[in-house]
Amino acid sequence: MSSLPRLPRPSASALIAGAVIFAVAVMPLFRDPIDGFVSDTTKAMALVVMALGLNIVVGFAGLLDLGYVAFFAIGAYTMGWLGSGFFDLVNNQAGIHVGASQTASSLPGIHLNFVLVLVAAVVLTALLGALIGLPTLRLRGDYIAIVTLAFGEIIRVIAVNGDEISVGGYELTQGRQGITPIDQPAFPVVGEFDSTFDLRPYYWLALLLVLLVLLVNLRLRDSRLGRAWIAVREDEVAAASMGVPLVKTKLLAYAAGAAVGGIGGAFLGMYDGTVNADQFEFSFSIFILAMVILGGLGSVWGVVIGAVALAFINERLIPDVLNPIARDALNFDLTQLSFGIFGFLLVLMMVLRPEGLLPERRRRRELKEGIGADASGFEARP
Repeated sequence: MSSLPRLPRPSASALIAGAVIFAVAVMPLFRDPIDGFVSDTTKAMALVVMALGLNIVVGFAGLLDLGYVAFFAIGAYTMGWLGSGFFDLVNNQAGIHVGASQTASSLPGIHLNFVLVLVAAVVLTALLGALIGLPTLRLRGDYIAIVTLAFGEIIRVIAVNGDEISVGGYELTQGRQGITPIDQPAFPVVGEFDSTFDLRPYYWLALLLVLLVLLVNLRLRDSRLGRAWIAVREDEVAAASMGVPLVKTKLLAYAAGAAVGGIGGAFLGMYDGTVNADQFEFSFSIFILAMVILGGLGSVWGVVIGAVALAFINERLIPDVLNPIARDALNFDLTQLSFGIFGFLLVLMMVLRPEGLLPERRRRRELKEGIGADASGFEARP
């Protein structure tokens, strides 16, 4: 009899990743159902999703994007438009309900299941991501940064002044008044989520989204498209000469990164229970970009570590640990210097570990071993 084929043994990194995921998944079982740490971790995982999306654009394809907050805004407003009573006059005030929770099923407005809203957010942000990519096809470096920054500011201004823009008899965004309340998720077996009694379902939903986006990132990185992104990042002229379609490759990078950002935006809009124009400041784009740089440009697992680190520094370390010390000793509110602290951390990273906390293998070899550089230490150019 022929012996059965042996199954491949899991690698050490796969075992470590599995153990970490298991520990993260069971952590809420040992905490209070409405514990603040569970809430902070849930928001941190939503920011991980956003950072992984930006890493596709900046880390994989090398296209600087300073307007990533725009996709956060579009994803959040998609949640507001399709998961609340915003369109209260639709269907003769009877509303439209598709897979909505029992609470929302009798309310006016459009109330779609959370999964359907995610799909709508992905489609809408992907289209807008491709749209923002069009003006940047012939641009490089600082010019791309200026265009993307302008796009983010345009979306922010529209969000702030959306209460003065009428579309079909409805205000576009309700400005700083915001869209509230937002429907909470409801699934057949789990039932309807309720943040006043139990935060753990939100936590596990956020973890599921992180794992989904991680899988997409890893598959994209190792795909033919991912190799094309890396080729464009390393040398655009050489990539074009080797047959890489620059227009298609760049637009797909913007679309994929924007779609992931839309997922994070829709989740945060739902979790916060409101969508307000004041959420979409330019500083949010810098915050997410700092996560990518801290973890390591192009490194999937490094970005996860960088996002979690900065999220907890922002949500826990500065307000709960350092700020009381500064307030007692200096009578000063340290939270006002949060982004100054982030900037100082980035400067330290650029000096001590420019490749990031957990760098991509290619970038580590370039910076540490001189691969791709000439004898003088400068990067070799064809």
